[in-house]
Amino acid sequence: MSKGTEAHAADSHEMIRVHGARVNNLKDVSVEIPKRRLTVFTGVSGSGKSSLVFGTIAAESQRLINETYSAFVQGFMPTLARPEVDVLDGLTTAIIVDQQRLGADPRSTVGTATDANAMLRILFSRLAAPHIGPPGAYAFNVASVQASGAIKVDKGARRAEKVTFSRTGGMCPRCEGRGAVTDIDLTQLYDDTKSLREGALTIPGYSVDGWYGRIYTGCGFFDPDKPIAKFTERELHDLLHKEPTKIKVEGINLTYEGLIPKIQKSFLSKDVDGLQPHVRAFVERAVTFTVCPECEGTRLNEGARTSKIDGVSIADACAMQITDLADWVRGLDDPSVAPLLTALGHSLDSFVEIGLGYLSLDRPSGTLSGGEAQRVKMIRHLGSSLTDVTYVFDEPTTGLHPHDIQRMNGLLLRLRDKGNTVLVVEHKPETIAIADHVVDLGPGAGTGGGAVCFEGTVKGLRASDTVTGRHLDDRASVKETVREPKGALEIRGADTNNLRGVDVDIPLGVLVAVTGVAGSGKSSLVHGSVPEGEGVISVDQGAIKGSRRSNPATYTGLLDPIRKAFAKANGVKPALFSANSEGACPTCNGVGVVFTDLAMMAGVATTCEECEGRRFQSAVLEYRLGGRDISEVLAMPVSEAERFFAEGEARIPAAHRILTRLSDVGLGYLTLGQPLTTLSGGERQRLKLATHMGDKGGIYVLDEPTAGLHLADVEQLLGLLDRLVDSGKSVIVVEHHQAVMAHADWIIDLGPGAGHDGGQVVFEGTPAELVADRSTLTGQHLAEYVAE
Repeated sequence: MSKGTEAHAADSHEMIRVHGARVNNLKDVSVEIPKRRLTVFTGVSGSGKSSLVFGTIAAESQRLINETYSAFVQGFMPTLARPEVDVLDGLTTAIIVDQQRLGADPRSTVGTATDANAMLRILFSRLAAPHIGPPGAYAFNVASVQASGAIKVDKGARRAEKVTFSRTGGMCPRCEGRGAVTDIDLTQLYDDTKSLREGALTIPGYSVDGWYGRIYTGCGFFDPDKPIAKFTERELHDLLHKEPTKIKVEGINLTYEGLIPKIQKSFLSKDVDGLQPHVRAFVERAVTFTVCPECEGTRLNEGARTSKIDGVSIADACAMQITDLADWVRGLDDPSVAPLLTALGHSLDSFVEIGLGYLSLDRPSGTLSGGEAQRVKMIRHLGSSLTDVTYVFDEPTTGLHPHDIQRMNGLLLRLRDKGNTVLVVEHKPETIAIADHVVDLGPGAGTGGGAVCFEGTVKGLRASDTVTGRHLDDRASVKETVREPKGALEIRGADTNNLRGVDVDIPLGVLVAVTGVAGSGKSSLVHGSVPEGEGVISVDQGAIKGSRRSNPATYTGLLDPIRKAFAKANGVKPALFSANSEGACPTCNGVGVVFTDLAMMAGVATTCEECEGRRFQSAVLEYRLGGRDISEVLAMPVSEAERFFAEGEARIPAAHRILTRLSDVGLGYLTLGQPLTTLSGGERQRLKLATHMGDKGGIYVLDEPTAGLHLADVEQLLGLLDRLVDSGKSVIVVEHHQAVMAHADWIIDLGPGAGHDGGQVVFEGTPAELVADRSTLTGQHLAEYVAE
């Protein structure tokens, strides 16, 4: 711009301005975030980072975008409330790339979650021989259909003409594109020594007095007083397999259906993890999932499996490791599909670049970790033509080896350099270091946080006296003396997933770190080869099975002693102090929110107007313990509750013990009543760890316990692991954090690469030996870390 030329008014909006944000624990926060720059938000867990980035900036951006749709479309969408904030200026369209797991739909794979599968299908429909049809003929989620009918044709005189319509799909007819078939163990459905009237059916909800029990005893297809073992072949077929038939029971018109189709519709069509615990236990007991014998797990029908390009079918291509598939695509040369080959090559290279080259396109998306799911979502945006949008990332380095973090940093910078605003919530110093702008929240967690402690450059953060600033350059030193093992867990010939017949002895009675790049086989070794069972407590980051009603207090068993203490102090029964029982608010049934299911879209929860989200009837809130009512107790953070139940009128030793464990694992900021569905993967794991710490197990297996932990909290976690080992336990951690590696007594490093380039033990020994050796990627990064 030449001197004297006035700046254009449109160029003056260079900031996202937030003034007076009060979402969750934010205390009137005001910040100015530069656009088209990389801004990292730091602070201890629970300091308000997500409330500011996701709950305020991204939420308002999405609300404003929804308002641009027509009134008709808005009628189907959730009405998003405006975040509690005085001023929000300069927002751009927000694209959220979070760690929510991808849907666990049985037909959702890595290929269908990105564009890769669609492009492969087009490629095969053009080049494969024999030609079987359009792209849909290679899709395992499109069924083949044939129909015929008559249509009126007007050719001078109107007459009916018979027409047949057919659509060729690639779905395997036996497993319907799932790749697995279910086999039901009949002994788990009924006790054949009893008659139906004696309660032979053992399926949840099918008791004799229940509605289903009355249908089966009163349907008239078999004698309800005859033991099932004496049923004729015809009667047994009617009980198990009869197609839907209209019947009358007790004067009511109903449809009768055999037990097996009924179970398949009511239990097996849903995600197993979403079922109620007793129903899930029944499904796990009664149903075995086996690979479909017809398509051998490929999900495709015979036509799609036998149509090939250079001897490779689409099933073979999807089963290849993505690095190999990228090489295969590059080897194809056909001018008629040149643009398609280029686009597909770019898409596959994005996988490799982002550190996911070890996956295959047929990998079910529900089996990906939170970090992997986030990186798969990122692939959609890397080739996007959109610019000037705001990308919001939630800890993108979760589950990444230090070697892969450098790649991730490069991708974040690339998104920024295209002219986008990139906002990242992050704890890793390697990613904080590349920020153009840093916002540090704190100083503490929960009610002790919610304020801006620092705003500025990384250099300024280092010089500041904030918790993050002080710990940014923390470097652990390698242990000089390590503990002596008390025996070993022998693993021989481990070949789960990509492991190549691994033989390794895991020392017991010490802290063992299993390391290696993402996809090298760490989880396969630890979860696939350390036998679950007597004395082994495995704590992963998987979803905690429960509903929206579950919270840390119910999950840990903390609520039982608290309810009893409330009941005793007030001379009433404990059930009144349960939001799932007699004390529940009648309007929201004790959930605190009224949930509206929007069928084809994400449902929406609105705070219950009757109890204002407190979950209890107003009469129950009259009862107090230590001056607090039950809803106030559930709103307390763990650290405050720990002090509250330690002494005085509210002293409950059983509750205090559980709260101390929750504090030990770094969850002091969680409120007792926070729904479990809102916890991150790292928080879920630490909650499970706190619950299991009182168990009798001798071996603890932890999967990245530092995920989501601030630098300052890693020290506390190491202290906890030390206490577990010193109390006689064996602790095995799958970990990428160098501070944990340096603190371990023994390291087992897998590699050298990911996928089929990994699966071998490349080093076993103490951290000091690994640093001195420097022969592996982990060794090199650990040596750099402890040397700085």
